[in-house]
Amino acid sequence: MSNYIMDLRKIVGHRTLMQAAGSIIILSPDGKILMGRRTDNHLWGYSGGAIEIDETVEECARRELLEEMGLVAEELEFFMINSGPEAHYIYPNGDEVSNVEIIYLCRKYHGELRRQEEEMEELRFFAPEEITLDMISPPIRPVVFRLLEKLRQAASAPSR
Repeated sequence: MSNYIMDLRKIVGHRTLMQAAGSIIILSPDGKILMGRRTDNHLWGYSGGAIEIDETVEECARRELLEEMGLVAEELEFFMINSGPEAHYIYPNGDEVSNVEIIYLCRKYHGELRRQEEEMEELRFFAPEEITLDMISPPIRPVVFRLLEKLRQAASAPSR
């Protein structure tokens, strides 16, 4: 959890916070999606987290990827913004957030895959057909659904 959010939590407790976040979804050259099993709810998700004061969204997304998964994003492609009622979440510890999450796709990266033990139980690349929404952390299910749809459409598009 970011220092900014931890500082706010000392003041507001578990009350709902607006949380701006930056995230990256890693896509491997063979079309697999990197996911991490979260330590708080034991469901799968991509890397991401709260933006610190004066940090850009891209800086946040890159920092979170390096911290949580040990990878450095070389190129980012804007994917979508996740917000609204579906992005509202109550963490297992009772902290409540209304997320505004900016998500990037990354196909070009380097580094050694390494999980942040406090946040990730395990890291794994999944083929799109292996992913079901019930295995995904609730506030990011709309993002994963849209990604899977995008990948299905790309796979079924006629080649030129």
